[in-house]
Amino acid sequence: MSIADIRKNFEQKTAKTVEAFKHELTKIRTGRAHTGLLDQVHVEYYGSMVPLSQVANVTLLDARTIGVQPWEKGMGAKIEKAIRESDLGLNPASQGDLLRVPMPALTEERRKELTKVVRHAGEEAKIAVRNLRRDANEHAKKLAKDKQITEDDERRSGEEIQKLTDKTIAEIDKLVHGKEAEILAV
Repeated sequence: MSIADIRKNFEQKTAKTVEAFKHELTKIRTGRAHTGLLDQVHVEYYGSMVPLSQVANVTLLDARTIGVQPWEKGMGAKIEKAIRESDLGLNPASQGDLLRVPMPALTEERRKELTKVVRHAGEEAKIAVRNLRRDANEHAKKLAKDKQITEDDERRSGEEIQKLTDKTIAEIDKLVHGKEAEILAV
């Protein structure tokens, strides 16, 4: 393994960490409706649990309402039950074949709790990036110890990894601030 391999590996893993953090942020509910909110809802379909998107069309009706249109007639009640039993705190209303899922307004207290959840998730992502930095630096030290690279190369590698770490942590901070602003917007 060379320094280029260590750097490339570090970049790939930090990119995956940021993507996982972005995915985590989509699960945190704000006052606005978005179809990704129902991605984690699973519905019983002929004896097996399948994602909601595989049995219904999920669309935005307006800024605060999600529409769920089942593809089969008998699925409406099962989908409604699955959404109610999910831990999202949503209460769908049936209108013929269409299910309307209104987003309840967030209280000030709940908004503050959600910002704490966002900050905590951001801190977890930063810790993951720092752990990746430590692993990359340990690989470089091992290569230097085994005389495969020079001490100057090891130092340069450490500086490059630190710059990438700083850049990634700044990106995570930006995502945290953006999500906090979205949550606190009334």
